[in-house]
Amino acid sequence: MSNLREYLSQKRAALTARRAAPNRGTVPLHARVTAEGRSGIRRIRIRDFQIISDSGPNFAGYDLGPGSPELQAGVLGSCVTHIFLIKAAELEIPLDSLAVDVQAEYDPRAQEPGNTEVPVYPQNFRYQVEVSSPASDEDLARLHAEVQRVCPILNLLRNPQEINGSVVRTGSAEGGQHRTA
Repeated sequence: MSNLREYLSQKRAALTARRAAPNRGTVPLHARVTAEGRSGIRRIRIRDFQIISDSGPNFAGYDLGPGSPELQAGVLGSCVTHIFLIKAAELEIPLDSLAVDVQAEYDPRAQEPGNTEVPVYPQNFRYQVEVSSPASDEDLARLHAEVQRVCPILNLLRNPQEINGSVVRTGSAEGGQHRTA
C-alpha cells in the first residue's frame, strides 16, 4: 500500500471524528501582513506561520518570495489538492500520487494610468490534476466533480464576494488619529 493510501485512511478517520464533534460552526480566519523596512517585502503571518511575498527586481523587489498573483495560484492549487485528499478519503477512492498544476495570467500594465481595458486581477485560471490510482475512470470523474463542487478557494474564484476594507491612521498625522472607510 502506498504512503498516500495510508494517509487517506488517517484522513478518513479524522473526517469521521470531526463530523461527529459537537459545535461545528464557522472557523475564523485571520492573516496579518506587514511591509518591511527598506526591502518592501510583505511578511504574511497566519497562526504561527510566516510567508514572505516580494516582487522581482524589475519592480523594485529582491525576489525573496512569490508575488501576490503567484501566491493566489498556489493557494488555489493547495486547496484543490487538499479537497482531492478529503474527498478521496471520504469516497474511499485510493490514490497513489497526486499533484495539481495551476496556471493563470496577470498583466501588470493594468496598474498603469490609461489601461482601463486590462483586467487588474489574475485571469484565465486553469488546473491539471495528475493522479496515479487503481480507481476506475468513473470513480476519478466522480471524485473530480465533488472537488469542483466543494473546494472553497475554487468556488471563491468562480463566485467572488464583496470584500470590505478600511484605513486606520496609526501615526504621522497632523493633529491626531483619523479613520476613513
